[in-house]
Amino acid sequence: MPEFRIGHRRYPTKQAAGDAVRAVLYGYEVGSTVDRPADHLLLLDLLDLHEEAPDKIGSGVDSFVIAPPLRGPHPGFAVVRTDGTRIDFSYLACLKPPTYRQQVSSAMRAEVEDQVSAYFTARVAAGSLVSDQSGAPLDYGDTHVSYFRGPTFAEIAATFAAAVGGWDAIELNSSADQGIGTFTDRALAERWRSHHAEHAVLGLLSSQENLRRPRA
Repeated sequence: MPEFRIGHRRYPTKQAAGDAVRAVLYGYEVGSTVDRPADHLLLLDLLDLHEEAPDKIGSGVDSFVIAPPLRGPHPGFAVVRTDGTRIDFSYLACLKPPTYRQQVSSAMRAEVEDQVSAYFTARVAAGSLVSDQSGAPLDYGDTHVSYFRGPTFAEIAATFAAAVGGWDAIELNSSADQGIGTFTDRALAERWRSHHAEHAVLGLLSSQENLRRPRA
C-alpha cells in the first residue's frame, strides 16, 4: 500500500496519517487552541492539502481550535485567521488523494529547493540572520525562508503553468503518485527554475512570523 505524505511527514498508509491527525483532534478539549508547535505545524501542512485551501486560509492562519461537532458526536478543526475570522474545515477532505495540480506544485517546490537553500546559506554567510519583517535576530534553527516580500510561491507557479499550457501540460515522473515527483521534461524543469529565480523575492522570518502569514 502506498505511503501518504503530509508536508515533509511520511506515513506508511493513509490510515496512519489519519491516526496522527486524530491524535491531535482528541488530544485537546473542545474549544481549546492547538498550542503545541508540532501539532500546529502538522495542521498547517494538512490544510494545504484541502481542495479549498486558499479560501480556508484567507488572510493567513493565526491558530487552530478544536470545534464542537457540526453534526454527530465528533469534534472537528477550525482555522482562526490573522484578520480574526474563523472557518471550519474537514480533515477528511484533506486526506483525499492529491489533485494533479497539487502534485505538480509539490514537484515545483522540489525542483527549486536548492535555490531556497542557497539563499538561506548566503544570508548566514553574510552574517545577516535577522528577520526581514521585524529586524530581530534569528536563531539558526528557528528561521524560515519566506516569499512574503513579493509574489507568493503559488502565484509564481500559476504564472509559469499558464505560460506553458496549463498544469496538465507539465508531465511528472511516476513517483508523482506520492506527490514527490519531478518534471519528466528536464528542459521544462530548467525553464521553471529560471522563472522561479527571476520572480521569487525571498526573505527571512522567524517560524512564528512565518506561521502567521498567508500560506502559499
